[in-house]
Amino acid sequence: MSELEGRVALVTGASRGIGRAVALRLGEAGCAVAVNYLNRRAEAEEAAAGVRALGVKAVAIQADVRSAGDVLRLAGTTTSELGAPSILVNNAGISRVQPLAEITEQDWDETVGANLKSAFLVTQAVLAGMRRQGWGRIVMISSVAAHLGGVVGPHYAASKAGMIGMAHFYARALVKEGIAVNSVSPALIETEMVKANPNARADIIPAGRFGQPDEVADAVLMLVRNGYITGQTIHVNGGWYMS
Repeated sequence: MSELEGRVALVTGASRGIGRAVALRLGEAGCAVAVNYLNRRAEAEEAAAGVRALGVKAVAIQADVRSAGDVLRLAGTTTSELGAPSILVNNAGISRVQPLAEITEQDWDETVGANLKSAFLVTQAVLAGMRRQGWGRIVMISSVAAHLGGVVGPHYAASKAGMIGMAHFYARALVKEGIAVNSVSPALIETEMVKANPNARADIIPAGRFGQPDEVADAVLMLVRNGYITGQTIHVNGGWYMS
């Protein structure tokens, strides 16, 4: 039996791409999964149905994770429908490709809000439940942009770097309570977001191809299964950035 069987996982931004792959991988490991989404209800319901087809519970929950009120509702609905989450994957975010001179204060605020503030709000909302259980796993889906600057913009790079710094603090603060906190930094994964970015080319990557969402999900699952790895960043980038 999987050591994760019966655990409850919350994956933000899980209607498609990396989030959906992570939700399915956790379902395969025996977790009940809350599939969070913002607008794409049909795709989120499909993702939840895919998890349920694996023989575990799943529910799609709409919430804007930039909003504290929505986040509290998301955490509450997850707990009432599935149980208190002990696994959180902060995956929700946006990627806004713009010429440097055209990035405005609003662009900055919206990107940092969607990528970084959201991760803080959701983590804070589920943390008490993890502490009561004496067991938790939190994974931040960051980006190679946190390390190299990337191909989107400074607002995106800063938000993704902030997720890693936040993970470091939580990891140190929570390690004695059985809660491990880590980051995964993907690069140019073949998702809708990457395909829409004209600066994203496979020839940037030493491996010569885009990564696949399942390859990121494999790294997430490894971290969720391991309580001795904490405060670390796993790079899934085809050799673009080496640490």
